[in-house]
Amino acid sequence: MLGNLSRTLGMSLILLLASCETGEEVADHPLPPTGDYVVFAWNDLGMHCLNPTYDTAVILPPYNTVWAQVIKRGNPPQVVTSGLTVEYSILNNTFSYGKRDYGQFWDNCEVLFGAPVEQDKGLNLVDPAIHNGLSGVMVAKSGHFEVDGIPVTPVDDGNNWNPYQVAQVTVKGAGGQVVAQTQCTVPTSDEINCSRCHTAANPFQDILQKHDAEHGTNLTGQPPVLCAGCHGSPALGLLDPGDGYLSQVIHGAHADRDATCYDCHPGALTQCNRSEPHTTADGNCTTCHGDMSQVAGSIEGGRVPWASEPRCVDCHFGVPEVDTGAELYRNATGHHGVYCISCHGSPHAMVPSREYSDNYQALQYMESVNTIGSCGVCHSGSKGASSEIDEFGEHHGGSNPEQATVCNVCHTATPTDLSQWPHEYAWTVR
Repeated sequence: MLGNLSRTLGMSLILLLASCETGEEVADHPLPPTGDYVVFAWNDLGMHCLNPTYDTAVILPPYNTVWAQVIKRGNPPQVVTSGLTVEYSILNNTFSYGKRDYGQFWDNCEVLFGAPVEQDKGLNLVDPAIHNGLSGVMVAKSGHFEVDGIPVTPVDDGNNWNPYQVAQVTVKGAGGQVVAQTQCTVPTSDEINCSRCHTAANPFQDILQKHDAEHGTNLTGQPPVLCAGCHGSPALGLLDPGDGYLSQVIHGAHADRDATCYDCHPGALTQCNRSEPHTTADGNCTTCHGDMSQVAGSIEGGRVPWASEPRCVDCHFGVPEVDTGAELYRNATGHHGVYCISCHGSPHAMVPSREYSDNYQALQYMESVNTIGSCGVCHSGSKGASSEIDEFGEHHGGSNPEQATVCNVCHTATPTDLSQWPHEYAWTVR
């Protein structure tokens, strides 16, 4: 804990404390913002998966998405999407084609996905005319900036396998000057462990052979095969279930075969669900999603995979403010248009996370691994002590507070009316 240490935006990081919390080298820690703009950036899903090869059975291409939200500090702060340019680059990861077998994606892209794509450029389901690379400019959308289809792989330019790649996001003003910068995790893993059950020399070939034997198909004679070609996947924009949604048939087929979530969803090494309050050794997947039979059964009952997923309020049912309704957490906004993810982190990687890069912005803006805006930076709980909250205005309110708080990351003056706070200060103390 930082105790009751006085805080200002311009102060240097408490390097010793931060390095003890994360185990990272002091030089890797971000500097706090000092200008008029703040930028939050995140991956939309918390993990993207890709095939290790693209010459046999193919489930997912190399495809990653990053969103960013720029806020101009003020009283009140404003979400800004015009007059600025937002750039991104994957750190120490400038190409994908020559790494391992990933080049097969580009070699077979026209056969698999119906169109050729230039090497080291990606597919784009949102803006099909734009093929993004491992660096470039994000597109301004309503309330945020976005880059879709980054073809990043879990192997960097030093040939190191790491499913937690990092993007640097830079905001520039009209004159090209840097006004804000941050980093976020760009997670991607090829750890689809089909070989646990499909023990042949080529597990993907074994999958096609078993599919042919059981269903009378001839997939082994026409590789490469895109599984979603028959079993539609909303993850690839294929909403027609055809012979059943891909998620439905995969979960249903493996429900009674002793398969585990981390066999397909990465994985023993990746352990993609890494939000410390939400994970266990096996990923804790079934707490939110149900077991494999339940996942398949819910789709058979009409649920659309990827489009209808568990909601925060399903567990945090005592706080109606976290009910995003029909909007998924990853797309939901609150607190005057700020995305939930901006403060809480990506799905499966909500702060605090065991991965340093997921906590980067919390350290950058608050010098503490807590949800951005949490009273727990200084107090013993995320809401502070109930006996002291009425004193907030005296110590922290106004434009020249006695003691600055994490609210001042975006707000130049902090309202004392608790109804204007995120979640109306109704979140459970933790």
